[in-house]
Amino acid sequence: MEPIEANNSTIYFDHNGYAALNSYIENGNFSKIFILVDENTHTHCLAHFMSKLATDITIEVIEIEAGEIHKTIETCSGVWQSLSELDADRKSLMINVGGGVVTDLGGFVACTFKRGINYINVPTTLLSMVDASVGGKTGVDLGHLKNQIGVISSPDIIIIDTQYLVTLPNNQMKSGLAEMLKHGLISDFNYWNKFNDLSNLKLDDLEGLIYESVLIKKGVVDQDPYEDNLRKTLNFGHTLGHAIESYFLSNSKKPDLLHGEAIAIGMVMASYISVQLTKFPEKDANHIKTILKNFYGHVRISEEEYATIMDLLKYDKKNAHGNINFVLLEAIGKPKIDCIVPDNIIIEAFKYYAT
Repeated sequence: MEPIEANNSTIYFDHNGYAALNSYIENGNFSKIFILVDENTHTHCLAHFMSKLATDITIEVIEIEAGEIHKTIETCSGVWQSLSELDADRKSLMINVGGGVVTDLGGFVACTFKRGINYINVPTTLLSMVDASVGGKTGVDLGHLKNQIGVISSPDIIIIDTQYLVTLPNNQMKSGLAEMLKHGLISDFNYWNKFNDLSNLKLDDLEGLIYESVLIKKGVVDQDPYEDNLRKTLNFGHTLGHAIESYFLSNSKKPDLLHGEAIAIGMVMASYISVQLTKFPEKDANHIKTILKNFYGHVRISEEEYATIMDLLKYDKKNAHGNINFVLLEAIGKPKIDCIVPDNIIIEAFKYYAT
């Protein structure tokens, strides 16, 4: 597959990425290379990545704890401290090998260490390949509030190697698929239709679908890199999805809920709200609900929890002038941004998801 130029980055696929990386390192006059991993990618992905490197430059590996709960300023502080202790300078190169937590956090660390060093992302989860790989968003959570601190900055190179996907558990694969489904719903009816039989998708099928998904997101980001208008459409399902995800993260009595699982709930609810406010066809909303709930299962959210989750909506990054702004659908492939939704319809959407 041909490389994709996106927002000052070049996205390479499979073995072509490593040839480009080695050439980039050879010509970069870097003093040291720092590879950021979490405990999972250290175990399952680092050896494969290291086998592709061809350089005599000193390499240091920095490991962080895995999971969204560790996507914090405190973790950044630990990485900054490690970089300092290992004599990193402004000519150092940082390579982030991991899922969205590693690439988001690692990009933010690189952008802020000594006012910025070069960095490369090697996403190892399906979610990070189709979402975090494009768009230049870096950053961390503030407590249990998602992505409150960060900057927009692009790595020089992104390598998407589907070989890493064989290490992923099934729930992580499903989490990534949610973002791909979203890309279909906001941009391309034909792409959405390719996911009608989710249970039978194979890795070979995914390679082409990943490439299409990256192209869809690139097309949006190229037109609106700073999320002033069109890029907001990428947040379909995320307003309620992020609030639900944050609530589950902060509540020790709730089961673990991955990003894509929460976004799937958010998309079902946003589809219902679209029926009520933007004349989205009810049959399409029901079809979306059937596909997503059959694939992701049902997550129980009690009526007593609605108010707490709704209170978290005020922290959504799309909000402006005190308004909570939703992305809704007028049709599949036709999103509408900056929609204000009454509380009673949000409550109805919770109940729609529950049935």
